[in-house]
Amino acid sequence: MSISKIRFRHRKTSPFRVIILSFFGLIMLGTVLLMLPISSRERCATPFSDAIFTAVSATCVTGLVVKDTATYWSLFGQTVILILIQIGGMGVVTIGIAVIRASGKKIGLRQRSTMQESISVPQVGGIVRLTGFILKTSAIIEIVGAALLAPVLCRDFGIAKGLWYSLFHSISAFCNAGFDLLGVRGRFSSLTSYGGDIYINVVIMLLIIIGGIGFLVWRDVGKNGRRLKRYSLQSKTVLITSAVLIVLPALYFFFCEYGGEALRERALYSVFQSVTARTAGFNTADLAAMNESGTAIMTILMLIGGSPGSTAGGMKTTTVAVLFFSAVTVFSRRTDVQCFGRRVSDETVRSAGAILFMYLALFFTSGFIISRTESLPLLTCLFETGSAIGTVGLTLGITSSLSFLSRAILMVLMFFGRVGGLTLIYAALPSSDSTNSHLPLEKITVG
Repeated sequence: MSISKIRFRHRKTSPFRVIILSFFGLIMLGTVLLMLPISSRERCATPFSDAIFTAVSATCVTGLVVKDTATYWSLFGQTVILILIQIGGMGVVTIGIAVIRASGKKIGLRQRSTMQESISVPQVGGIVRLTGFILKTSAIIEIVGAALLAPVLCRDFGIAKGLWYSLFHSISAFCNAGFDLLGVRGRFSSLTSYGGDIYINVVIMLLIIIGGIGFLVWRDVGKNGRRLKRYSLQSKTVLITSAVLIVLPALYFFFCEYGGEALRERALYSVFQSVTARTAGFNTADLAAMNESGTAIMTILMLIGGSPGSTAGGMKTTTVAVLFFSAVTVFSRRTDVQCFGRRVSDETVRSAGAILFMYLALFFTSGFIISRTESLPLLTCLFETGSAIGTVGLTLGITSSLSFLSRAILMVLMFFGRVGGLTLIYAALPSSDSTNSHLPLEKITVG
């Protein structure tokens, strides 16, 4: 066999391509199942365009919908959506390796490498144990979340429906999916009927935050407890950045957006919108009533998203933190990017810059195309594209009325946001840095 063929096969089965093909395969399977008459309440076949959009949104844990989940889909259809959310949130590769492990088969180096790329782990060692930790932790958190939601939802919807609603919303919140079954109180109403309920708000927010922090961080927290100095640089960065991105927007919403509400509702709305904007997709207040500055802030939060190795999407909190510390380095005229007493590698800084460029380019270009195609305000369309690429699911109410072209753009953005931009680039392009040679250096003036 020639060397070229060996290289081709290696590229074809690279971890990045396995991740992409796994998500694509799950989406197509979900599409076929959702098109079946048994998946809809009316027992009619769902059009391909609606089924694939729902499957992409569920698998990519986004939450944008063209059909109200509660009133259009049957119990079977809702179950398919929930399974897609669960597998998409955990990662197709994670579930696949868990199945291989349960069957007693040996997990090879290639599977471990694929798992490493899937959940953004820095090293291959201990990857199998980490898989077990992810699955056990997820199951425990989702069951506890369902148990906490059950008293209220069983009271409001009866025992059987209340238990199903509790499980569905617990998984959806932990996986940062944003799908809900409360459309029975008003189509596409999300959690607005519980906007003033402190208990429901707190439980949902905790599930969203826990899911968006990342499994690596929670493993670090569980291992070191209150010994903060022993936390890894990533854990410190994720925890502090996440706290800042919750508190500061919440303060803005409290003082500038919900001034006409009672103090309790004002505080709940503010904190919840700040938490949910970073990839969760639920809403307890009317987003269309926000002013343009509030909409812009939520769009920025959606683009940032959650943290690496979590159920959330977006550029990730660490990306924004690295870019911030890089700017501080330039302002202070230091040579190396520093963060919490550690030096950040140049490769990490370059990757953060590339990710920012890719997200902003797709975000603005897609928003502009949809705005021109649908004759809608640009800010409204940018909110929609930010929600899609950040795998959030929040909308200003235009999703269901978009043309197939605009929906196709949103599906591409959702897939990009969940799989990851660098994963797609690495899968498509081979590494070209095969030598240690360097081109002549010449400076370019910037700024």
